Amino acid sequence: MKEEQEILLVEDNSGDVELTLHALRGSDFGRRVHVVGDGEAALDFLFCRGPYSSRSFERPPKLVLLDLKLPKVDGLEVLRQIRTDPRTKTIPVVAFTSSQAEGDVIEGYRLGINSYIYKPTDFGDFREMVKQAAQYWLQINQPPPLAAFRGQ
Repeated sequence: MKEEQEILLVEDNSGDVELTLHALRGSDFGRRVHVVGDGEAALDFLFCRGPYSSRSFERPPKLVLLDLKLPKVDGLEVLRQIRTDPRTKTIPVVAFTSSQAEGDVIEGYRLGINSYIYKPTDFGDFREMVKQAAQYWLQINQPPPLAAFRGQ
């Protein structure tokens, strides 16, 4: 049986959440999408704490789609914390944002973002971009084995 691919979507714009979920539902990737609306909830989810304390590090998301402009904790800080913890540092993180600020792009890559994607304004382009990003990170890319990073 094929392992289900879990995606964490970190997005505070309800319209963008709906568009992303619609795009993923039209593919094999839409069955296990967890949505959180701020950076604090994203960190709780990833680090299995608070309302997500029943989660296990044994099954991290296969992909994080991360908006950068978030309430409570911004996306760059979420990325910083993901990359500094050995349990989460290999999870692919894609900045999925409307921010075209050069400083955000530079800081994102400096912190270890895997990809930086601007949200298209056209619905068809938006849907296609989401599907292609999910396909690449969930089907084409070969991630490192999780066991290689345990205990570091």
